[in-house]
Amino acid sequence: MNVETQKNLKPGEARCPGPSTRDIIIGDGANVPEVLVTESYEFLGDEDIPYDRYISEEFFQQEFDKLWPRVWQWACRVEHIPEVGDNYVYDVGPYSILIVRHGESAEDIKAYHNSCLHRGTQLKPSASAGNSPKLRCPFHGWEWNLDGTVSEIPCRWDFPKVTDEDFALPEVKVGLWGGFVFINMDADAMPLEDYLEVFPQHFAHWPLEERAIAVHVQKMLPANWKMVQEAFAEAYHVLETHSQALKTAGDANAQYDVFGERTSRFIHTVGTPSPHLDERPSEAEIVGLMRGGGDDVEVPEGETARSVVSDQLRQNLGETHSIDLSGWSPSELMDSIQYHLFPNTYMHAGVTLPLIYRFRPNGMDVHSAIFDILVLRPLKPGETAPDAPEPVMLGEEDSYTTVDGLDPGLAVVYDQDTRNLGMQQRGIRASMGKKGETLGNYQEIRIRRIHKTLDQYLNA
Repeated sequence: MNVETQKNLKPGEARCPGPSTRDIIIGDGANVPEVLVTESYEFLGDEDIPYDRYISEEFFQQEFDKLWPRVWQWACRVEHIPEVGDNYVYDVGPYSILIVRHGESAEDIKAYHNSCLHRGTQLKPSASAGNSPKLRCPFHGWEWNLDGTVSEIPCRWDFPKVTDEDFALPEVKVGLWGGFVFINMDADAMPLEDYLEVFPQHFAHWPLEERAIAVHVQKMLPANWKMVQEAFAEAYHVLETHSQALKTAGDANAQYDVFGERTSRFIHTVGTPSPHLDERPSEAEIVGLMRGGGDDVEVPEGETARSVVSDQLRQNLGETHSIDLSGWSPSELMDSIQYHLFPNTYMHAGVTLPLIYRFRPNGMDVHSAIFDILVLRPLKPGETAPDAPEPVMLGEEDSYTTVDGLDPGLAVVYDQDTRNLGMQQRGIRASMGKKGETLGNYQEIRIRRIHKTLDQYLNA
């Protein structure tokens, strides 16, 4: 689509000149899943997004009142609680949820409000994990069985109005999908399967339950939780923030899809140069750069950088993980195929970037967020997921390059991404003129979808 053609287009119809992501993926050849070349875009308006949504204490409190208690959000992975008695505490703002495995079956997982029914003390510390045969309050010793029924109340004679029926631990809804344990505090919430929209269908190609956590990194960031996640919703920022990648990654021609009120996707190609470049690098130069620099390599006639690198990945990753990748397309092997699940999760498909992101408010601070990164590795045939590793905790000034097991190149990218956020949060607080952010109609459509869905909860 050239510039002249785009002059008379309606809002939302314009696209980057040159080959589209769909063109590139289809051009790779066979074995392309239909879900990868499906496009789903709808113009959702072009009004500015008010800055108050990121800095207002009143708006922040509305989210705690009307959003977080009513949405499905993943709390942990199944491998966090593999044994009977294992427990895991998930915190979001003022809410603390205690997830417990109470039986041998994969379905024997319950979640409770992490609060003693005597005087409200947390049964388990925030952000903790452990194993115990009972759930015992550390203050006065009130105790419950793992299934939430009353086990012991010291000096029961002094509490005549307490009955076992009324004092069972209040449950939080639990759902399992893709190896993740989801919770929802709303007793009337829709089933998780419905909430997930296209996720079960699309991720049937890339089953996340057949993966295990290799690395977990958690970082505190000086920005609102929405602002942090929106930094990862588009490739528009690659030109300036990740300029080192322009020769090996498409950006302005990334594909953006909105599948429903709660799910969206982008596909950001790798092994193909940015449309911003005036001079396209050779296929051999792209391969050399993707292999870490150095001399150009020979690319056989009729081959591309994408085919050469994906063939190498197919062999190396297949051998490393003892899995057959012969049927996988180049896009599944190397591209950033990133899905969003409202309100706060990104899940990547494919093999090379097996990443899960989660974004939460940091306590009750509107200007601070917790950013979780899980790196998931494929399980070998017949392998049971090992116990989940402890998260590596990073402060605002700590670099991702210090994390063992995290790809060094990816760590640099995360440092670049998160470096912008404090300046953005401070910038909108300091703004005395323009009072909102102006979004691109196509490249930033996922951000607009997040805010429209958020409004549906806040206005319900």
